[in-house]
Amino acid sequence: MSAPARGAARVRLDGIDKTFVDARNGTPQRVLADFSLTVAEGELVAVVGASGTGKTTLLHLVAGLVTPDAGTVRTDRPSDSSDPRLGVVFQQPRLLDWLSVRENVTLALDAAGLDPAGADAALESVGLTEYGGSFPTVLSGGQRQRVAVARAFAVQPDLVLLDEPFSALDELTARKLRLILQDLWMLRPRTGLLVTHNPLEAALLADRVIVLAGRPARIAAEYRVDRDRPRSPEDPYLFDLHTQIVSALG
Repeated sequence: MSAPARGAARVRLDGIDKTFVDARNGTPQRVLADFSLTVAEGELVAVVGASGTGKTTLLHLVAGLVTPDAGTVRTDRPSDSSDPRLGVVFQQPRLLDWLSVRENVTLALDAAGLDPAGADAALESVGLTEYGGSFPTVLSGGQRQRVAVARAFAVQPDLVLLDEPFSALDELTARKLRLILQDLWMLRPRTGLLVTHNPLEAALLADRVIVLAGRPARIAAEYRVDRDRPRSPEDPYLFDLHTQIVSALG
């Protein structure tokens, strides 16, 4: 039996400082200084910025993969005191090639304490029903990333973290996956943080777009996306917003 649907999470970063040491020369690189950001319950926030501005560091802080040097990171669910269930999609799919596609998804369901039978429904949601018994090595890059998306959403996450999930794909394939992701997002309330270099992707998918600049990073601009879902990539409003984001990045 699948677990009941859970409420969305919320995220709060307060006064974050983070410095890394350059492995080549030992020089400290301060990525974040007194940085704060809140992601509301049920909101998808996209973070856009040039390489090196700290986008992925922010996502890794929220995921608990790195710890801040100062400040606090909170991820919780308003309805109770339990930690939110997390789903993550990285730039590379990170599949286990010696397991079938279905088994890759089942592994995540087992870890979350959910019914492994949910793997088939997850694969159906991304259009990969016929590939459940195949191994990842026979799939295209786009299909492999679909499996990664299915795995992340199969666990019924309260909080979804997306680290440039479609940047390694050609534009046509990436477009298809963005629309699949939008469909999955509409199924039930959840909260998300999307890191992307693509301003149009941010405008299409997010409720709010944050533009980072500088080092240490600061919020250079912020945009609320005033469009209900489902959205179309051809919407002139989204293209205009994309233009504003590009200008802020420049």
